[in-house]
Amino acid sequence: MRTLILIYSFFLVTSIAFSQNCSKYYPMEEGTSFQYTMTNKKGKTEGITDYSITNVENTGGVTTATMNMKFTDEKGKEIFVSDYKISCSEDVVKIDYNSLVPAQMMKQYTDMGMEMEISGTDIELPNNLSVGQGLDDANVAIAIKMTGMNMNIKVDQLNRVVEKTENVTTPAGNFKCYVITQDNISETMGVKQIMQSKLWLAEEVGMVKQETYNKKGDLMSKSVLTSFEK
Repeated sequence: MRTLILIYSFFLVTSIAFSQNCSKYYPMEEGTSFQYTMTNKKGKTEGITDYSITNVENTGGVTTATMNMKFTDEKGKEIFVSDYKISCSEDVVKIDYNSLVPAQMMKQYTDMGMEMEISGTDIELPNNLSVGQGLDDANVAIAIKMTGMNMNIKVDQLNRVVEKTENVTTPAGNFKCYVITQDNISETMGVKQIMQSKLWLAEEVGMVKQETYNKKGDLMSKSVLTSFEK
């Protein structure tokens, strides 16, 4: 079940733009790597996510990058490794919702005799961000079929708004960021959870920081950019 929770976190963290040619956010260069450290509401480290760009292709006006992601827990144990694709065309970046579920997880469930179906709406982020701007909603739904029981998981990103600009300092440096707020509604087996999140996004770097809050406004978790190399 922990891996399912990580999908929710991954869905939030990957609300980012990509591509050197058609986006201001994240340089699209093979070999670029960056790392995020995730902490809980008490500031205790819960895991580290390492990303690296392994391949970039341009076809028919569409630029596609393959990103490798590795998540390790607070003890340094590797939880999963996965690849996903991000495409960019006409100044809009799209993250394929099918890529948000780690292939390692899908294989694990398949080996256990389970079937998994994924549906949803790609995450989109345009170049022309401005304070007060509204962004399109996004969602991903996962249906897992197993003997004697079915499990449905759904995550929605709603009310996405560019709230303000703000300067942020992390171990990776100092950054001028747009702050994007959104409501996150997750539902698993009929149990609904409502949370809010803030995403700090910097040009040529991407996500610098992300915080998640419960419906009362209390901080629940935080991810911070701790290294960035081109």
